[in-house]
Amino acid sequence: MPTSSFISASSNKTVSAPIAKKIPHEMNIHHHQRVDNYYWMRDDQRIDEEVLAHLNDENAYADTMLTEQKPLQELLFQELKARVVKDDNTVPAKDGKYWYHSEISGEQEFSNFYRATSFAGENKTLLLDVNERAKDHEFYDLGDVSISPNDQLMSISEDTDSRRIYTIIFKDLNQAVDSADIYLTDIIVETEGEVVWANDNQTIFYVKKDLETLLGTQVYRHKLGTAQSDDVLVYEEEDHSFYMSLDKSRDDSQIYICLHATESTHCLALSADEPDGKFVELFPYQEQHEYHADKMAEYFYIVTNYQAKNFRLMKVAVDQVNDINNWQEVIPHRSNVLLEGIELFHHFIVVTERENGQIRFIVHTTQGENAGHQYPLSFDDPCYFSCLGDNPEPESTTARLYYSSLTTPGSLYDFDLATGERKLIKQQKVLGDFNKEDYQSERLFISARDGTQVPVSLVYRSSSFKKDGTNPLLQYGYGAYGITIDPNFSSQTLSLLDRGFVYVIAHVRGSEMLGRAWYETGKMAHKQNTFNDFIDVTQALVAQGYGAKDKIFASGGSAGGLLMGAIANQAPELYLGIGAHVPFLDVLTTMLDETIPLTTNEYDEWGNPNEAQAYQDILAYSPIDNISAQHYPNILVTTGLHDSQVQYFEPMKWVAKLREFKTDDNLLLFKTDMDAGHGGASGRFKRLKESALEMSFFISLLPEASNEI
Repeated sequence: MPTSSFISASSNKTVSAPIAKKIPHEMNIHHHQRVDNYYWMRDDQRIDEEVLAHLNDENAYADTMLTEQKPLQELLFQELKARVVKDDNTVPAKDGKYWYHSEISGEQEFSNFYRATSFAGENKTLLLDVNERAKDHEFYDLGDVSISPNDQLMSISEDTDSRRIYTIIFKDLNQAVDSADIYLTDIIVETEGEVVWANDNQTIFYVKKDLETLLGTQVYRHKLGTAQSDDVLVYEEEDHSFYMSLDKSRDDSQIYICLHATESTHCLALSADEPDGKFVELFPYQEQHEYHADKMAEYFYIVTNYQAKNFRLMKVAVDQVNDINNWQEVIPHRSNVLLEGIELFHHFIVVTERENGQIRFIVHTTQGENAGHQYPLSFDDPCYFSCLGDNPEPESTTARLYYSSLTTPGSLYDFDLATGERKLIKQQKVLGDFNKEDYQSERLFISARDGTQVPVSLVYRSSSFKKDGTNPLLQYGYGAYGITIDPNFSSQTLSLLDRGFVYVIAHVRGSEMLGRAWYETGKMAHKQNTFNDFIDVTQALVAQGYGAKDKIFASGGSAGGLLMGAIANQAPELYLGIGAHVPFLDVLTTMLDETIPLTTNEYDEWGNPNEAQAYQDILAYSPIDNISAQHYPNILVTTGLHDSQVQYFEPMKWVAKLREFKTDDNLLLFKTDMDAGHGGASGRFKRLKESALEMSFFISLLPEASNEI
């Protein structure tokens, strides 16, 4: 066991790391016993004085150990802030009679919402002053802003506790800004935050949250002008493996209750013109059938994995949707192409696909003399990220797309769907001396230990990069839930690139970068592939000269924090420093406890450890269960006390156990934001402080760090 005391150069005093008390807690299942000495750290109410005191001690210790880094933190924060355009606005998008956009200015942390009667901003009206609503809260998250079909009312959902439990209020858009009646008396509490309006402009539907599991399990109907206690329960889901959400069809004729498990989908529908009616299932539920259905006029279009691992597009008449045998194929399944989604227009369908890791968009003409014609929307870079932007009007003949790459700032394009002609309408400004030509990005494929080719995206500043194994390198990874981390521009990363870093995204198994099979071979019993891929990418990049073997850093958050915990156990010698943010580390204990929020939804992701084989699979990699007496890298751990997805006590217990076992004197720092949740601090500048913290932590570990200030 290492010494737990350090000499602070600034004060010349001995600083001791907090050492947590140990209270053995035995857990027995499948004839196997585990002992958790730090189980006492769990306090679901967040009021236990001993727990809070230990978190505060860890914060104080981290602050002390980071004292010498504070000037660099501030320098980096000012760099990041200086690149941000203080006065900015989104591009107006037309929805109904009005054009909607947001604006932010000066030192404001949040964007305010406006609407106007034209793209140019005629008759501009302030709809919501978000900064005013947030000013009295340490944490503030604006969930959903939704306008009634007649444009006269607005619903607003807000979370001020960072637990993703939202209160919904309503604003009368016909009243003057200073009117006492500007907000209706209706207040709806304990919700998911999402609101769907019926077409009568008086009825809304929302999902009620279970305050213990934090799952949305009930859908309620609310009539404006009535008390929440009078709301009608219209649907309740007893199977807690499903996430619940609401939606409205593209043609605004139907309201959907959408139930999504990791491997299954179930959808119920109601006419938006008959809000007092009953939700009925769109078609019979089938296990392991995943789909997304949307309606335009007389047809449903369904992206489905029915007999199609990478999904295909089907079409069916509205009155025949309940029988899958009536569905007609529009786009067939392809083994090398993942069909990710569609956007319906009156005369076009824009299809999002991914082949060999790269997103692309195909326009299908559905009406008129060119019906049946299809063509791709083209971009210039060979490696990029793009997605559909805000396209609220299905009758539009243009589609708005967002585009970015590791060297190209975020850009908005309008595409003429009839011709494919594109028009750049806005590009993110990066203040300072940024020139995209100074940076170079690459896409590599690296062989993992089982021969699988793992995609890797990386970027560096051309003038400071030499492929000779001398550059510091930061590798980021996630690898879960099928979520793909695409190569996207970040002005924050420039602070590392300009200091000689190579920035890397390892597209490890567990995402859908290379299709559905890429996800399936990185979860449950195959989860070790995620960790192997990440480690093997690191080793290959060092071998190929992209990074110095003694200057390698790794970072990840949430499920990516699980990845950090696993590599810290399995290959600690590879990394000089690791950043683990809101990390999921105590996988076995969490997945065995159905009272912990979100657990039951995740059985198809991690496995159900109530089953003996799944228990053994998770036990083999669960970071907190595999800590051993060995040297660990320098580690920075961050969390939020009110995190509703990964509870604060997971990283708290992990850090305490690491202090008990690790055999080195490397830094192990743990910071808890006592006001934040899973998403970290709220506000655009507050978040920059979190980025500056990690960057300064990494940079300060380099031998040349003394030259930074």
